Amino acid sequence: MTQPSHSLPASPLADSIDQVVRIVGRTFAWSYLLLVAVIIAQVVLRKVFSNGQIALEELQWHLYAIGVLFGLSYAEITGTHVRVDIFYHRFSARTKAWIEIITVAFFVWPFTYVLFIHSLDFVYEAWRVGERSNAPSGLPWRWLIKSAIPFSVALLAFASLSRLLRAVALLRQGGSHGSE
Repeated sequence: MTQPSHSLPASPLADSIDQVVRIVGRTFAWSYLLLVAVIIAQVVLRKVFSNGQIALEELQWHLYAIGVLFGLSYAEITGTHVRVDIFYHRFSARTKAWIEIITVAFFVWPFTYVLFIHSLDFVYEAWRVGERSNAPSGLPWRWLIKSAIPFSVALLAFASLSRLLRAVALLRQGGSHGSE
């Protein structure tokens, strides 16, 4: 089991959230294997047979989007996301916990809220019109990939809740957990 990069204490609710995020993350991680297969097939079709397929090209974009969208929450719970670490690594565990709380409450949650709320109309409209590719031989279910947006954003919000709960647990313990 992967632990966050700067270990935060256990929390029953956070552990449950992490378990769900790990299952979803590992499930959608398989999209990258499929993506590699589709890229190889497209390259062989295009270079060897001079017959590239628009549907395969679009499928590449969709598989990549799925991997990134659901990979964000996995990166959040494992602490493998990009962090500006100029000063952060020098901070005490308590200071890091406060930074987690502040960034989740004032940056991550407002961002995920805006994305989630605005994606609902976006997804609804795609479903309503049965949106498909404009290309004649493109993928017919564009509404399906757009539906991943609110689900992945909600999962990211829950993953950040897990990080917040762990930071609060660290503060309640007096910051004695982890490296200072």
